[in-house]
Amino acid sequence: MSVNEVYVFRPFKLIALFCVFLALCLDVVALLSPAWVTADHFSLSLWESCSQSQAREPGQEAPWSCFSTLSSGSVARVVPGAVATLAAFMAALVSLCQGTQRQHYRTVAVFLFTAVVLQACALVLFPIKFIDGTVLQTYHEFNWGYGLGWGATIFMLGAGILFCLRTDIYEDAMY
Repeated sequence: MSVNEVYVFRPFKLIALFCVFLALCLDVVALLSPAWVTADHFSLSLWESCSQSQAREPGQEAPWSCFSTLSSGSVARVVPGAVATLAAFMAALVSLCQGTQRQHYRTVAVFLFTAVVLQACALVLFPIKFIDGTVLQTYHEFNWGYGLGWGATIFMLGAGILFCLRTDIYEDAMY
């Protein structure tokens, strides 16, 4: 580099990699979360549904009964988005570490946008299937696990946009 040359460092791809990592972490925590829907004496996650029966004696805690929700297909709708995010993270990490960044940006972005579509569809369908299949007589709310799923989706979208930015082509006249 000569004295008259100026190197401009644009860390968009590193920020995008960090966003993908954050989305992956949020996705894993959301998948493992025990609280997607909560109500009085009721809890629903992607893996199981638990309800508390009426106490037989006053002052005694009633037992919780849980059953698997794997047959409902909720997990099958959320997991493909997490797998696509993991593939995007691995491809981005390998391309940034090996210095072959420009060759794989489009592939990483396609993985991320695919993950966004899969995850958004799953997160929109989850409340629809829940309300359609369960009639609760009490107030219920979508809890932090569901919110983390949306947070992961937002970070995936941001990372996909950052991987689409072409920072390697600028005219010299601008500098």
